[in-house]
Amino acid sequence: MKIGILAYINENTAPAEVVARRCEELGFESFWLPEHPIINAGFTPPQTSVSEEAYQDRAGDWYARIPDPFVLLTAAAAATTRIRLATGICLVPEHEPIALAKTVATLDCYCGGRLLFGVGAGGIPEVSQIMGVDFRRRWEVTGEYLRAMKELWTADESSFKGEFVRFPPVKCFPKPRQKPHPPIHIGAGGITPNYTRALRNTAALGDGWAPLAIPPERLAQDLKRLRELCARAGRDFERLEISIFFPVQTGDPRATIRAYQAAGAHRLVFNLWAPQKDDPALNALARRYLA
Repeated sequence: MKIGILAYINENTAPAEVVARRCEELGFESFWLPEHPIINAGFTPPQTSVSEEAYQDRAGDWYARIPDPFVLLTAAAAATTRIRLATGICLVPEHEPIALAKTVATLDCYCGGRLLFGVGAGGIPEVSQIMGVDFRRRWEVTGEYLRAMKELWTADESSFKGEFVRFPPVKCFPKPRQKPHPPIHIGAGGITPNYTRALRNTAALGDGWAPLAIPPERLAQDLKRLRELCARAGRDFERLEISIFFPVQTGDPRATIRAYQAAGAHRLVFNLWAPQKDDPALNALARRYLA
């Protein structure tokens, strides 16, 4: 089982490069950073079963203070050599797709092909409106943007004609180090009761699925459905990588890992709030899950 860290970093925490380096030293496989370019004033964070009390007390502030993940991942890349670097998650429709494709390709090229591209469409209607995204169609936009970005990553001369993005033959370099492109992980599903759309998007576009807080028994059921959708789409289910954010923990870390492995997960990603240098919570996670 791969074990990763989703770090909530801002100007009041340890720098991303310090935390990433420590994660690598401890043996964590991947280092993930979230994204919210903006948050509407007066935003009230959703109450979920995976939220911690200390986080809820300051959640609005945390949402607003999340830095640009690509800038921080660049710093982390310069400070590390092995750990995978990941967006957890990038809100694709809140970007201009050509510029985002360039950023992703550049980072993957210069970090030695260590990037995992976790993507989502955004879950706050007010923010989508501010960013010029029709909230009801945000996943349609996301899907088309990703298809256009794949063209830019894989062809020496790329063109695309869609509803939301179109461009004539263009050249866009550098290309990603990973071929055909960094793995795309669909970061959706897990909190809402019905997230069939997340499974459909994974079968259509993803190299992996990264839902939130799904217990092992539910994950096993969901992966049966995902296998069926992949078969219909002509995709090889066995090539998908399944990551779980906020895994549901039991008292025994080995039992937690075994349960998720049996259900079909390949990676567990644990959250790290407000990390400090040589953070005790990070060290405790390493003792529990990497020993």
